Amino acid sequence: MQDRLLFLIGSPRSGSTLLARMIGAHPSIYAPPEPHLVTPLAHLGYYESVERAPYDPIITREAAKALVAALPGGEADYLDALRACSDTIYSRLLEASGAELLLDKTPAYALVLDFLAKLYPRARYVVLTRHPLAVWSSYVDSFFDGDFEAAHAHNPLLERYVPAVARFLRERPVSLVHVRYEDLVREPAEELSRVCNELSIAFHERMIEYGGEGLARPAAARGLGDPITVAREKRPTTRSLAKWAEALAGHPGRIDQSRRILGALDDADLETWGYRRAEIAAELDALPLDGPRKPAPRLDRYRFERRLLVLLRRNIHHNAFGRLVRRVRNVCDVLLR
Repeated sequence: MQDRLLFLIGSPRSGSTLLARMIGAHPSIYAPPEPHLVTPLAHLGYYESVERAPYDPIITREAAKALVAALPGGEADYLDALRACSDTIYSRLLEASGAELLLDKTPAYALVLDFLAKLYPRARYVVLTRHPLAVWSSYVDSFFDGDFEAAHAHNPLLERYVPAVARFLRERPVSLVHVRYEDLVREPAEELSRVCNELSIAFHERMIEYGGEGLARPAAARGLGDPITVAREKRPTTRSLAKWAEALAGHPGRIDQSRRILGALDDADLETWGYRRAEIAAELDALPLDGPRKPAPRLDRYRFERRLLVLLRRNIHHNAFGRLVRRVRNVCDVLLR
């Protein structure tokens, strides 16, 4: 399977759904929804561990280390066993699709890249980066209905993903090709041609018109957390490039938060991503602190669900609604026991 696997590495909201649909429009490539297959394998105890589980993670972690030490081939035997599991699932997916290559686009893999490179060192990798503040703004808008402070308290996304992906790009433990989102949407034919050349596959024009008719199979099914915009647009567009600036303009608090987030990131990591700190800082300085703000988007079903989720989750660990939810959960646990 190693020679038939493509991994698309990128943070959430980096444009990976768009690129996955474009690559998945290739007649030889199948791009299923995000399988989230590798992340659990990385957290079985030997490499990474979970903090809470129905079993004892501490004992499991120690047992895993002792188990691997007792194997004749040590870590290599352990990786073989894990690869046998993932290979079986990948191969069955690929056989059912009739394609030659399988693309796994799961953003969470960016946080277990050392393990992934050991598990599949001969697979092909595409690493996608996007303007850091565009990533952050899109994340807040998509999952926190514009509440920048609540989003950061829940998940400091850039501080987690930028260093991990930057180190992977610098060290290059595997064969990879780096793509910037802005270059992809501005010059899709040139960028996809370059990607295909690096991956040793033929470029097809239909990869640009990923939502067109006559594809051998659906370009990619919608996965967990995928936006609706990609499915609606049908081809890459530059309309999203200015959205992050529009979201911050007229909001001094959001601009200050962006400066704090950038301050926590390393200059070398930002430059490896393809974005210099000085240039980002100049863009922030050019944003107006007051004046007209971007009008609120139309309240469709997607935004209503996100807005309701943010409202219900706010202060849930310290209010009456949270206490009610915990009581209901306890009752359900008793009934289902």
